Amino acid sequence: MHVWAPKAHIQSKPTLVLIHGIGANAMWQWNDFVSPLMSRFNVYVPDLLFFGESYTTRPERSEQFQAQCVMRVMDAYGVTVMSVVGISYGGFVGYSMAAQFKERLDKLVLCCAGVCLEEKDMEKGMFKVKSVDEAISMLLAQTPDKMRELMKISFHKPTKGIPSCFLNDFIHVMCTEYLQERKELIQALHKDRKLSDLPKITQPTLIIWGEHDQIFPLELGHRLKRHLGDNAELVIIKNAGHAINVEKPKELYKHMKSFLIDPLPPVKQGNYSNDRKTD
Repeated sequence: MHVWAPKAHIQSKPTLVLIHGIGANAMWQWNDFVSPLMSRFNVYVPDLLFFGESYTTRPERSEQFQAQCVMRVMDAYGVTVMSVVGISYGGFVGYSMAAQFKERLDKLVLCCAGVCLEEKDMEKGMFKVKSVDEAISMLLAQTPDKMRELMKISFHKPTKGIPSCFLNDFIHVMCTEYLQERKELIQALHKDRKLSDLPKITQPTLIIWGEHDQIFPLELGHRLKRHLGDNAELVIIKNAGHAINVEKPKELYKHMKSFLIDPLPPVKQGNYSNDRKTD
């Protein structure tokens, strides 16, 4: 598993792990957030299995296995306790880390992560798509037209008029490797999923959701808040869709900072290597 990590881990700083979603590698999704977070945290940004430079020959495709692999990476760096921010699919992985490794996760931020979805939600018409196969064809877009469909449901106000040549280049760089394995990740996420099977984590949790999310509708955010009770806070970002890290990065960072950073004293910066609404 490939990870962007500090050149030197500063013991006086807490550790923060940023986990990406489906669709692109870790730094493409988190690049704008790393620099402002570095002054207060040892920031680690892993590529999940079958993204970027991370892969496995093992057959497991569950978010539980991804979570175990991320934790093994943190073990290799000698990190015992951390906070985690996961967006979309990365939130599924972060939630599983919190459930499996209770003593090692301090705080958890879940961004538009539909961990409370159930297999029957698809049949009941909660989503824009009617089947898992249809979801896969859009989430793992392989043509400019499919990429435009994905952008349309990912953003509240999608950019229009993007040339096909640009979209083809993005697809070639970000969306063609490990295509079958990524399909299996999505299938594993949905198959036989029941809310009654979802562990109730105990770590302080911030749930952040785009008001107009069409991939994981806001109802899933409210469902997760009900599931976790007083241990979680739900923040809804107005005029935002699913891709809040791209569409509303300043608002997302503000809420991450309030939850993770504000109580902490400033620390010298290190170097790096390879239910309320808000406007």
